[in-house]
Amino acid sequence: MPDTRTHRGPHPDDARLFAPEALPALDDAVRDLSWLLSRGYASTGALKLVGDRYRLEARQRSAISRSACSDAALARRRAHQVAPERLRGQTLRLDGYNVLTTVEAALAGGVILAARDGTYRDLASMHGSFRKVDETLPALELLGAVAAELGVGRCVWYLDRPVSNSGRLRALMERLAADRVWSWQVELVPNPDALLSVGPDVVATADSAILDRCQAWLNLAREAIDRRVPRAHVIRLDAARTAR
Repeated sequence: MPDTRTHRGPHPDDARLFAPEALPALDDAVRDLSWLLSRGYASTGALKLVGDRYRLEARQRSAISRSACSDAALARRRAHQVAPERLRGQTLRLDGYNVLTTVEAALAGGVILAARDGTYRDLASMHGSFRKVDETLPALELLGAVAAELGVGRCVWYLDRPVSNSGRLRALMERLAADRVWSWQVELVPNPDALLSVGPDVVATADSAILDRCQAWLNLAREAIDRRVPRAHVIRLDAARTAR
């Protein structure tokens, strides 16, 4: 069936799956999963073990998977995270879809996960095709405004070429940047992860694979949401205590 969504908002079951009474168990599940990952358990098997223990549904399992990380990954990510003030006058390279969809989801009232590593992540998925939604342009405007507020010298956006409609999104972004006189460069590349994982520039992403390899990163989506989306539906699944 064709994707006819006009928002990247909440799933119909989210009010139940992430109700206040469900959150303590989910936070415990993130802590348990992080403990297992810290001891070398395979992520798939560990997720099944924890999900079964807490009788979690599929969307809840996805949430704890996106929120958990090993102690080693946590330490590495914290060591390479930079303060927003460091961006003044610098080039920021952005994991385009990763950053954009999280802010779109926040604007649409979707669940935003405050993960163990300090990032904000969403529960949206594109399945190989990007569909412009009502929040796409407002999200881009918000991200551009926050980048300007941080004094970013230049934004280099990377979009996945294999994802359908990437060319249309690039055209929209280039028009917006020209209108706002923002220094944006939008690149269509086969694999943004490979490019964002190397080089000295600060990277904007919440993608775990990139965070575990890049030299410096900023969770721009979190900065944007905290600064400009006060009513975002943020759920803390950060397993505040160190996994043990």
